[in-house]
Amino acid sequence: MTDAADMTLDELRLALAPAIAANAAFDGWGAEAVERAADEIGADRAVARLAFADGPVQMIDAWFATIDDAMTAALPAETLGALKVRDRIDALVTARLEALATDREALRSALAILAIPTNAARSARLAWRAADLMWRLAGDRAVDLNHYTKRTTLIGVYATTLLVFVDDDSEDFVETRAFLRRRIDGVMAFERFKARFSPGNREHFSLARLVGRLRYPA
Repeated sequence: MTDAADMTLDELRLALAPAIAANAAFDGWGAEAVERAADEIGADRAVARLAFADGPVQMIDAWFATIDDAMTAALPAETLGALKVRDRIDALVTARLEALATDREALRSALAILAIPTNAARSARLAWRAADLMWRLAGDRAVDLNHYTKRTTLIGVYATTLLVFVDDDSEDFVETRAFLRRRIDGVMAFERFKARFSPGNREHFSLARLVGRLRYPA
C-alpha cells in the first residue's frame, strides 16, 4: 500500500474518501471529517484539506468514485456475462447499494448537498458517470441515440432507488431490492412496447449515430 505522504492528490482523495464518508455522518461533509480521515490513514491534515479545497461536492465525488471501484470489483466480466442484460443492471445497482450501505447517513446528507441548485451541474455529471459505467459494464456498446436514452433512463431508476434506500429499515433492504426490480421491469416493458412501433432497420442518416461513431470508432 502506498504511503499517504507519497500519494498524488488524486490518489489521496480516493484513499481519504471512504473515511471521510464514515465521519461525515457525524461531522458533516466538511473540514473536520477530512481531518479525522487524514488521521486515520496517516496523512498530513493540511495536505488533506488541500486535496479537497473545492469543498463537500469534491469529497462526495471522490467517495462515489470509490463506489464505482467497489461495484466493478464485485462484478467481474465473467459474472456479468452469464446474466441477461436486465439482470446485469439489477446486479450492478445492487452492488452499488451494498457498497453504500454502511454509510447511509452520509449518503443522505450527500444527496441533500447535491440537490442544492448551485450543485446541479456537478450532480448531473456524477449521475451520468455512474449510469455510463453501469451500462458499459453491462456490455452496452450503443453509439446512436440509445447510448443517451439508456443512461438517462438508468439515472432515473438509480436516483429513485437511492431515495427508497436511505429510509429502508427492512432486513437486507428487501424493500429497496423489490422497488428496484419493479422499476427495471417497468423500463423493460416500456422498451418492448417501444420496439413494437419502431421503424425497421432501414439505413438512414442519423446525426446521433454519426457522433457516436466518431466517439467510438469500430
